[in-house]
Amino acid sequence: MRAPWLLLPLILLAAIPARAGDSSAAEQLYATHCADCHGAKRLGGMGPALLPENLGRVRPKKAFRAISQGLPATQMPGYADTLSKGQIQALVDHIYTPLAEIPPWDMAAMRTSRVIHNAPAGLPAKPVHNADPMNLFTVVEIGDHHVTILDGDTFESLIRFPSRYALHGGAKYSPDGRFVYLGSRDGWVSMFDMWSLKPVAEIRAGINTRNIAVSSDGRYVMVANVLPHTLVILSARDLAPIKVIPIVGVKGKSSRASAVYNAPPRNSFIIALKDIPEIWEISYEDNPKPVPRGLVHNYQPGQEEGAFDRGPFPVRHIRLDDYLDDFFFDQDYVNLVGAARNTRNGQVVNLRVGRKIADIELAGMPHLGSGITFSYQGRPVLATPHLKDGVISVIDMTTWKTVKRIKTLGPGFFMRSHENTPYAWVDVFFGPNRDVVHVIDKRTLEIVRTLKPAPGKTGGHVEFTADGRYALVSVWDMDGALVIYDAATFEEVKRIPMKKPSGKYNVHNKITYSSGTSH
Repeated sequence: MRAPWLLLPLILLAAIPARAGDSSAAEQLYATHCADCHGAKRLGGMGPALLPENLGRVRPKKAFRAISQGLPATQMPGYADTLSKGQIQALVDHIYTPLAEIPPWDMAAMRTSRVIHNAPAGLPAKPVHNADPMNLFTVVEIGDHHVTILDGDTFESLIRFPSRYALHGGAKYSPDGRFVYLGSRDGWVSMFDMWSLKPVAEIRAGINTRNIAVSSDGRYVMVANVLPHTLVILSARDLAPIKVIPIVGVKGKSSRASAVYNAPPRNSFIIALKDIPEIWEISYEDNPKPVPRGLVHNYQPGQEEGAFDRGPFPVRHIRLDDYLDDFFFDQDYVNLVGAARNTRNGQVVNLRVGRKIADIELAGMPHLGSGITFSYQGRPVLATPHLKDGVISVIDMTTWKTVKRIKTLGPGFFMRSHENTPYAWVDVFFGPNRDVVHVIDKRTLEIVRTLKPAPGKTGGHVEFTADGRYALVSVWDMDGALVIYDAATFEEVKRIPMKKPSGKYNVHNKITYSSGTSH
């Protein structure tokens, strides 16, 4: 939905006497207030698709409250001061009305959409630039839909090129760091060569996409879709579509994907699901063992009863007590820590045995996808910000007990660190103090410095150079910037003007699965 400052010229529309059931007035309200983010046909864009098929966990009363009051930790504003209760109810009725037809998006549609910009066989054998390929950054500028490839040694731009609309901030790399893969909310997946600085291929793998992941062997890209309810396997060489996997749980219910991540030691993708209490593991090995459909534990030799998923990309269902909207792995990829946005606890799932082994106290809507790990007093800990509370939870990963809750000046979104620094950085992304970034000493769990990259403007998403010497902070504003700090002295080194830079990812940190960055 539109940001509040864009609504001022539209206040007169509040006089439209929309009533529940008045479809034409509701469509006009939707077009005015919602279409920019959620798509003209409700199929999604910057915001999610607004269709009955995608609102299974959102009751109409909750939708009414969300439109009236906005949603915490999102860009969704409240409309109580702009629209009447009748108009809000008309919007609720509208988004719960099925479309006459949802456009299909199958293998044929994907093949038709696919574009080869530069054939892989014709790409150069070595970089055309002098920058260190392991210390490059991919910076997503969502303000004007561009991507900047930044040299992490000189902090100079190698190239800035236009991206697809509503690009997801999370860039993913091939295992050697040569190729970067980018997914947009409207289903486009793009492949870019960091050596030649040229686009390779693009394909539309869905209508509304959550995110993507790249396999450790460099052969596959998995696309997690919100609409349709599918997972798509692409060739990482040229984005040719290989397989579509419908997301249907053990009880036959369809679901949106919430997130997909690669699990390197397991040679598999792990998928969180939005509408069913399961997580999926899908092996990408050449000869995976059969997986019992609907069973929790690993297949054991001789266990022949029941139906099995056989052949490539078998689906292993792990049933849970609750939904998982977000999750985090330990460094060995043995345990998965996840949480639903509407619960007060997290749960630890052991991937070896395929079941929950512990509950964690994680009130305040933890953003586990931004969690980091490090050693504290000789024990491994997980630290995560919260999207509702001004606090950082530090969890002992052997006992799963809370070590400390570090109070901050407001809810945070991103937390980052590096193996070569004793500090962790976390933003205060929401609330009146959204312009500050805290620096926490990992040895004492105390805040030792509070920085203000741009007073009055949101500061967020810290990322480090490959050696950990410098920390890069985004100023999330159309008149924004990338601010580079010395990670030891916290002094500003350089400021690069950018258009609302969001995610920025260092090649080395991502392909080595650094404990200080998201995976």
